[in-house]
Amino acid sequence: MTHVHPSPDLKEAVREKYGEAAKRAAAGENSSCCDKSTRCGGAHDTSDPITSNLYDPAQTGSLPEGAVRASLGCGNPTALAELRAGEVVLDLGSGGGIDVLLSARRVGPAGKAYGLDMTDEMLELARKNQVEAGVTNAEFLKGEIESIPLPDASVDVIISNCVINLSGDKDRVLAEAFRVLKPGGRFAVSDVVVRGPVPAEIRRSVELWVGCVAGAMEESEYLARLRHAGFDAVSVEPTRVYDIGEAREFLSAQGIDPDAAAKQVEGRFMSAFVRATKPSPSSAS
Repeated sequence: MTHVHPSPDLKEAVREKYGEAAKRAAAGENSSCCDKSTRCGGAHDTSDPITSNLYDPAQTGSLPEGAVRASLGCGNPTALAELRAGEVVLDLGSGGGIDVLLSARRVGPAGKAYGLDMTDEMLELARKNQVEAGVTNAEFLKGEIESIPLPDASVDVIISNCVINLSGDKDRVLAEAFRVLKPGGRFAVSDVVVRGPVPAEIRRSVELWVGCVAGAMEESEYLARLRHAGFDAVSVEPTRVYDIGEAREFLSAQGIDPDAAAKQVEGRFMSAFVRATKPSPSSAS
């Protein structure tokens, strides 16, 4: 399997986009991956079809508004990961901290939730949100998801909310996730996934619409890379299939006929819940 080193340009583009999103959230504006001059599929930034309605109001009602405004995910991994009291959780690309704060509450005082992010503005916002929420069993770490600053076998569950697609070295991310998980630990992330072949030009444009700087894996490739990293019990479960009709305005602005694009990609771009397990010695025997 090819090993691609992350592009400094890609990494800086991601850092810049998410840094700006953090500043908007801190200023009381809703964050969005949409370009300020473009609307997401005809919907204004505050209600784009990727990030809207992912969290139950009962979940977010007790969180600081800044954490909710800064949420740029495409799923809700905390609702799907079946977190248990006393577990140690790590959120890759934790942004404004919404999933870390929700996870910290789920694992309780005997557990701990770590958030890892490379963007200073997001880390500052997340730590402010943590203080405001009064959550003491969480910690936000600065670093990159390709090089996790935690020891081997130190984490029970890894979550992530549509961040792995942003990495230029996904094999390294998955290898690092495998390393820090305890034997029997669970990988339970939301991510952007493509199902089936899509013409390159259209794929690039739809990915721009779906995520700030997206690089989604095809479903079978994602599963193969997880197995290559050592995981078993791998699966992909679609949670929201994107309607290309919603991206009509965006695609038109990119010089692509949305009707022609829809025929080629309808039903192929989705956010999905990706699960895998690090084998334990007993399961290997």
